[in-house]
Amino acid sequence: MDTAPEAGTGNPVVRLPVARRPLVQRIALPSLAALGGGDALALGAITLFLVGFGLVMVLSSSSVEAAVAGNPYGDFTTQGLAALVGAGGMLVLATRLPTAWLPRLAPIAFFGAVGLQLLTALTPLGTTIGGNQNWIRIGGVSLQPSEFVKLGLVLVLAAFFSRRPGERLGIRGVLPPVGFTALAIGSVYLGHDLGTSLILALIGFGGFLMANVRVPVLLVLAGGAVGALLLFSQANGSRTDRLAAWSNGCTDLLGRCWQSTQAQWALANGGLTGVGIGNSVSKWFWLPEADNDFIGAIIGEETGLLGLAVLLGCFVAMAVVLLRISTRTPDRFTRAASGMALAWLVGQAFANIAVVVGVAPVFGVPLPFVSAGGSSLLANLAVVGCVMALADRPVTTASVRPVVNPEHPSARSRLAGVR
Repeated sequence: MDTAPEAGTGNPVVRLPVARRPLVQRIALPSLAALGGGDALALGAITLFLVGFGLVMVLSSSSVEAAVAGNPYGDFTTQGLAALVGAGGMLVLATRLPTAWLPRLAPIAFFGAVGLQLLTALTPLGTTIGGNQNWIRIGGVSLQPSEFVKLGLVLVLAAFFSRRPGERLGIRGVLPPVGFTALAIGSVYLGHDLGTSLILALIGFGGFLMANVRVPVLLVLAGGAVGALLLFSQANGSRTDRLAAWSNGCTDLLGRCWQSTQAQWALANGGLTGVGIGNSVSKWFWLPEADNDFIGAIIGEETGLLGLAVLLGCFVAMAVVLLRISTRTPDRFTRAASGMALAWLVGQAFANIAVVVGVAPVFGVPLPFVSAGGSSLLANLAVVGCVMALADRPVTTASVRPVVNPEHPSARSRLAGVR
């Protein structure tokens, strides 16, 4: 202890230690207002909840098969990286995207995705998984271009209908968007992926509907789509067998009906409250595609009917928010894009659940935001980010004409000058 004699007295002076101020680092977080209005915030919150829930279920449903491959966390790690990149990209698009660029970038995004899909389906670069040649491997990364064809179709149809009001179009007027939709479906169908082709048709129909295309034109297009669907469904032996097994009732429990039967048994095992997350029996090599197309069955088994109801409630809430965005905006691009996003995400979700519970035949589509698959997750989050941006910053802003009170002195003088 340092002491010093006080001048004149000789008494020691004790210097007390002085407390140092702690080093404080302030981090400024962006306000919620920067992320958009109420509809955009609600859409983002629902999406992030589904992504988080999906990560938990991917870890549970894939851990057994991944452990046999050497790393029980392998599929979960891949999905987690895709979720991290996709969620960050979604927030960047929602807050920073110049929406006026979207109509100009739409043709580039669409034809680029279709070109990559054609390379996947028609060249040795493509990889076949489960009978579908819809994957391409670049370095050590596997990519599914058909998921980005969906995003490109949403943008290019929205750009078209933003320039050409749908209510003024006849059969000849809708031929360009029909051509875009047919090109997208054809490029994917060349890879033998009927499920994604159906979702693309649903996206196209959602675009025509939200663009206010007249009912007679819609009926003609729907009739042509049903005819093409029946033709395509008969063009492949496995698809014909699936449709026959579904329409006639599943009797070949060890063959064609194995997957759908195991899914229904998993749901029955879950009951009302489920067996607990991680305790599924079906994921032990009983249910094929347990972490992908049939992850809904694992959710029903581990969380029960209540968990499955919460999942469906989230998609219903997403549908309500997307409808609010689509119907409350004067911007044609925003209305068409959010309507097609609704048809894509919510329509695909209910199609997936319909297959799991046996209401629809097995045609293989993942559950948006929840099923394993990095390409699907990235494309889903990208379209949500675009819709969030459009909800707050539409491509075009409706001009507001001021209403002048004719009794106001300035109005009377103006009118007098006109006379």
